[in-house]
Amino acid sequence: MSRPTALELPENVTARRLETSRGSFAVLDAAPDGTAPARGTALLIPGFTGSKEDFLDLLAPLSGAGFRVVAVDGRGQHESGGPRSEQAYAQGELGADVTAQAAALVAASGPDTPLHLLGHSLGGHVVRASVLADGPAPYTSLTLMSSGPAAISADQQQRTQLLVDFLPTTDMETAWQVMRSMDGEGRDGEPAWLTEFLHRRWVTTVPEQLIATARQLMTEPDRVAELAAVPLRTLVLSGEEDYAWPVPLLDEMAERLGAPRVVIKGAGHSPNAERPAETAAALIAFWSGDQSLSR
Repeated sequence: MSRPTALELPENVTARRLETSRGSFAVLDAAPDGTAPARGTALLIPGFTGSKEDFLDLLAPLSGAGFRVVAVDGRGQHESGGPRSEQAYAQGELGADVTAQAAALVAASGPDTPLHLLGHSLGGHVVRASVLADGPAPYTSLTLMSSGPAAISADQQQRTQLLVDFLPTTDMETAWQVMRSMDGEGRDGEPAWLTEFLHRRWVTTVPEQLIATARQLMTEPDRVAELAAVPLRTLVLSGEEDYAWPVPLLDEMAERLGAPRVVIKGAGHSPNAERPAETAAALIAFWSGDQSLSR
């Protein structure tokens, strides 16, 4: 679970709704702040139990480099809302939402504006499904951040299965209290504003979304070969450690994709929040076409 370092929005960031052919989504929309020439748009898709706020710490450095950055609450996540049906959160449905979000951004900015797609954790599987179903257009690049080739690790599957078994029999508030108890009542020194936000995000997320996407994390097939056949520049980025997918597995995935591989030192599963400056620098380099990124 990503934990932003603050919730205050920079002056160039707007919290709004993105209207698409598949409905309305809550987004944080960061306009280029004018300190660099406009260089394109980035669409950021969060992971399991996540939200648009997972990318808050990236918005200032990315927009400062000339990129418009749009971070999304997917259907059923936090402030976007969604149906009380697991079928509504099938991976194909979530992938089609990403395609619609991209189309809305292209309609606003024009087809000649570069569009970079990023998925974090579960979001990486969703954006992969979107690209495989609908093709690489209109994207200029794809970034898989802390997102592995297939299902999550065995120990994480056990923890995730507990959630799948528990949620249908309880309410979100009770589930939150149980989770906090299991985690030792939260992290030592966690500020009150962060506890309140994480709690609010949890109870406003649709439980069927969590159940459906948890099942996806535990059963996702390896689709790396399919993605490797798609003509789209791809980056594999992660921290030095990852509880969901072993880092050597991410290294191997990059090799299979023929993709640059960036490891953010000092970061774990959420380099976007744990080392945002270094993560933003790597993304800016990749989006700008830097060929020096390691393979």
